[in-house]
Amino acid sequence: MHVPSVHKPLLATLKGERQPIPPIWLMRQAGRYLPEYRTLREEKGGFLALAMDPDSAAEITLQPIRRFGMDGAILFSDILIVPMALGQDLWFETGEGPRLAPTVQARNVLEALQAAPDKLEPIYGTVRRVAAQLPAETGFLGFAGSPWTVATYMIAGQGSREQAEARRLAYRDPGLMQALIDRIADCTIAYLLGQITAGVEAVQLFDSWSGSLSPAQFEQWVIAPTARIVAALHQRAPHVPVIGFPKGAGGKLPAYARETGVDAIGVDETVDPDWAHASLPADMPVQGNLDPLALIAGGATLDSAVDRILSAFADRPHVFNLGHGILPDTPIAHVEQLLRRVRG
Repeated sequence: MHVPSVHKPLLATLKGERQPIPPIWLMRQAGRYLPEYRTLREEKGGFLALAMDPDSAAEITLQPIRRFGMDGAILFSDILIVPMALGQDLWFETGEGPRLAPTVQARNVLEALQAAPDKLEPIYGTVRRVAAQLPAETGFLGFAGSPWTVATYMIAGQGSREQAEARRLAYRDPGLMQALIDRIADCTIAYLLGQITAGVEAVQLFDSWSGSLSPAQFEQWVIAPTARIVAALHQRAPHVPVIGFPKGAGGKLPAYARETGVDAIGVDETVDPDWAHASLPADMPVQGNLDPLALIAGGATLDSAVDRILSAFADRPHVFNLGHGILPDTPIAHVEQLLRRVRG
């Protein structure tokens, strides 16, 4: 007997179907603002220990689903798992963030890296555990960093506000930058296909530092490798929507949307939603774009910001989300207020 599949509003929207109430999930919805996350972290250790332990990472992924009933679960992991799989050492300095070594600033360093694809196995274990426990109507999102953003960390060894080291390298030795970008792209394709095989139903490419590039560099280091990844995913997993999130792209968003082949596009909080609706391809699903600080403010400020976004994207498929990750000091009550406002 044929059993109809359960309707998943998030997946339907990403495939181009406008919903009466837009589905909602929040970037970094699993993490530090939740008391249940903080309790588990105290028990189990630091961020990397949690991310590489499938039981803990699955529990963290599911926590906001249980608490809020989000329409999408986002895998609890980190974009820097790929550099680990490419052979760099990754650790987190308390209060300062991730560190990678050796830094890739010369061709001999890149060539000496020994790939360690086994580092990806715990992530697939997390995906399998989450997929087995998610509510039937909840979509499951995997993710990876886009090649440019991952490269900035691999070159500098840590996050940097202006990505100066990576931008200098791209001008000084474009051949080395291309070789690094290609290696990241190859690993990212394999990694996302592995997540899909394990159970994710859509994937997001985070290009957190795309806003630091000139238009020509944006074409070369953001659009081109993203298009290559998307084409490979569409060929191997045509049923899986791909969301592109080029944070800071601004006026370059329409070119990204047209040229990368992504199924949906995430817009950050600096983008006017009315402009985005007018400028992006008609009927392309859009995700975003509430300012995380408006969520912290709450009250009438939050309500009016939510209403403006809902109004701007009312005539196209829309996934409600933040313009970037939820901040650690976000009150739980304000997340509940947001959900009530979006869902009416």
